Amino acid sequence: MSNFDSQKPITKTTSKAIGGQPAQGLAPLGSPAPQVSAGQPVYAPKPPIFRGPDRMAPSIIGEDLTVTGNVLSRGEVQVDGQIQGDVHCSSLIVGEKAQITGGIVAEDVIVRGRVMGSVRGNRVTLQASSHVEGDVFHKSLAIEQGAFFEGKSRRSEDPIATAPRLEGMNSPSSQAAE
Repeated sequence: MSNFDSQKPITKTTSKAIGGQPAQGLAPLGSPAPQVSAGQPVYAPKPPIFRGPDRMAPSIIGEDLTVTGNVLSRGEVQVDGQIQGDVHCSSLIVGEKAQITGGIVAEDVIVRGRVMGSVRGNRVTLQASSHVEGDVFHKSLAIEQGAFFEGKSRRSEDPIATAPRLEGMNSPSSQAAE
């Protein structure tokens, strides 16, 4: 008889977790499932947040980093430093202290910092701390009060399709032709 067989099943154990939510106690490995009496609330632990197989962790360009050249990513990019070149990605966040001198092409663009160049995105948001000098091609555009924007705003059904391609960037149609 093992050590686990001699233990009684846990009927209900609660403790205060962070934030004051009761957390259900865990039974030892191999023991029967906990029994709960009727009328008492049971809080299941929150499941961990998993990203789908298509989702990648964001690439971060820190405040102390300056990139001279183009940045190309299939995923999300967060810029807190400086980029002197074009940025093509699926989602871009330009931090408050960030500066991009070049064109931006992304599905979602959130600008909190400085952009000197054109912005192309389906959803573009210029937050209050942003400073954008260049044209914005968009499907939807949000400009918060306090944002600086000097350029033209052009609405387009597919602003990304008309964007110039970066060197080395393969489109699905060009990959199929190979």
